[in-house]
Amino acid sequence: MISPRNTLWQVGGGRSLELGLRGHIMAIVNVTPDSFSDGGLYTNVEAAVAHGLECLEQGAAILDIGGESTRPGAADVSAAEEQDRVLPVIERLAGESDALISIDTYRAETARLAMAAGAHIINDVHGLQREPELARVAAETGAGLCIMHTGRGREKLDDVIADQELFFEQSLKIAEAAGVERARIVLDPGFGFAKDVGENVRLMTRLDELHRFGLPLLVGTSRKRFVGSLTGRGQAEERDIATAATSAILRLAGAAIFRVHNVAASRDALAIADAMIAAERETGTEGTA
Repeated sequence: MISPRNTLWQVGGGRSLELGLRGHIMAIVNVTPDSFSDGGLYTNVEAAVAHGLECLEQGAAILDIGGESTRPGAADVSAAEEQDRVLPVIERLAGESDALISIDTYRAETARLAMAAGAHIINDVHGLQREPELARVAAETGAGLCIMHTGRGREKLDDVIADQELFFEQSLKIAEAAGVERARIVLDPGFGFAKDVGENVRLMTRLDELHRFGLPLLVGTSRKRFVGSLTGRGQAEERDIATAATSAILRLAGAAIFRVHNVAASRDALAIADAMIAAERETGTEGTA
């Protein structure tokens, strides 16, 4: 069992989030018609805002707003269309709640506008390697920055951790060159992004090895295809129990933030894992990430 070190994740707007003592939930709010799980459910501002507020009531600490599906084969979306989808939702949620708001985008232009609209965090599924200028936006706005690993569009190393290390080392060089402070960065191993079932399982079992970077870890296994393959659950919305199980397992491996669709299920699973971590801390027998 790994006990994450206590740290303050510095994000935009002069805000911060204390990591370590308990796991935090990043709720997924997809303002898209074609996301693999909830596409079409929250395509208008009212529905997306209502869903975000409900997630906060259920225990989410962060709302991650996305305007372009990242599922394989999804249709491309223009920057203008992405911004039309997400910016009104961010503005409303920033005005109606005290939530930390994340913009799920790889586009520097969208990220800059989202931060101006009230976002605090930039979540890039391409790990700064599609539009490196996004790192400059993060530095200039003081955003929290989620750097995700992906295997898409590149040759991967055979060893899952070696490939993570290779990718993150490049991403962190981009962030450093742009002036992003390390206190603003979290790493996401990118479960399901060009990884087969075996690779995802090996990544779960070896997640603790990523603590070598000395940065908090964010994980997103929610309703992913590999979870369905392991459980035999064909429909994405049937995978919330298994997702909650992965949240607890990965929390015990030292993950700090959990990006999920079903907040309540993972909240309960994390409560059990957090109690175990707290008990080990009291006895002084824990490993530390």
